[in-house]
Amino acid sequence: METTAEYCCAFCGEINTTFVDVSAGYTQSYVEDCQVCCRPNVLYVCIDEETLEIAIDTDFEE
Repeated sequence: METTAEYCCAFCGEINTTFVDVSAGYTQSYVEDCQVCCRPNVLYVCIDEETLEIAIDTDFEE
């Protein structure tokens, strides 16, 4: 099941929307480029097992 979630770019601070594949697990991490500044963000995705609420933290890709 795929759904959308928002995250704040670690570089420019702009809000981005991304697709999250819930069937890939309740904790995920991957790199995605910001839709505004095009710089790579490491996304740390946490999905609540009961509510399926998605929280995304970001960091700079090294």
